[in-house]
Amino acid sequence: MTRLGAWLVTFFGATALLAGNALAAPLKIGVVPGIFADSVEVAAQEAGKQGLDVEVVEFTDWATPNVALDAGDIDLNYYQNSNYLANAIRDKGFSLTSVQPGILSYLGLYSLRHKSLDDLPQGAKVAIASDPVNIGRALRLLQHAGLVTLRPGTGLLAELKDIQDNPKQLQFVEVEGPQLVRVTPDVDLAQGFPYFIIASGAFDATQGLSYTRYEDDSWAIHFVARTDRADDPRIRQFLDIYQNSDAVRDTIHAFYLNDPRLYRLAWIKD
Repeated sequence: MTRLGAWLVTFFGATALLAGNALAAPLKIGVVPGIFADSVEVAAQEAGKQGLDVEVVEFTDWATPNVALDAGDIDLNYYQNSNYLANAIRDKGFSLTSVQPGILSYLGLYSLRHKSLDDLPQGAKVAIASDPVNIGRALRLLQHAGLVTLRPGTGLLAELKDIQDNPKQLQFVEVEGPQLVRVTPDVDLAQGFPYFIIASGAFDATQGLSYTRYEDDSWAIHFVARTDRADDPRIRQFLDIYQNSDAVRDTIHAFYLNDPRLYRLAWIKD
């Protein structure tokens, strides 16, 4: 064999070995507690039976999973809707992309003090999420429920200053999204994420006074990858398992208390 031939054998052999090692490495998926973590764990078990090693990494805040993904510390994350992702990309310059929609968990308005929205007193204290996307989402739900009116033309990133009419003079308290469950007993009304409420067991997530069932799939929680790794075959294999697993669907339905008012599966088209 010539010296060049030997070099080519060595080069391509090393390349194949590196590729094999990359495919053999565990697929690391970042999640937040609740059904996103639970359903990914179920799919990970099924993936293991098919020879795909999956490592589930749990985060407790909404900022770190994108930082970790952008840095290459994880391969996927599953905790944010595409509107939140677009805002994160604009703000931080991340090179991330959605690779599949997942669960659309409806947003709700909850009160442990009042039985209906009509019972809210003047000056009622209302807790909403503090991040720009979910502030806008809460304000649109409040408008949908007839509690406020937003300026015409207000976009997804509505702010408190965009409230044009507030007949009950609602007083707003901004709280980090995962902490809304904890503060709900202390206010008259709170924006609530059913998946956090159910996971916490703090109160009954089926007792919302209004829900965002009118929202499109951009509000579904998406699987997100780094743009340069979106075609990783391990990702494609895992997503196929997640979409088609009866065990995953059963786990999701049971988590949401068998109540279709709380969620839908965005990858299933009617």
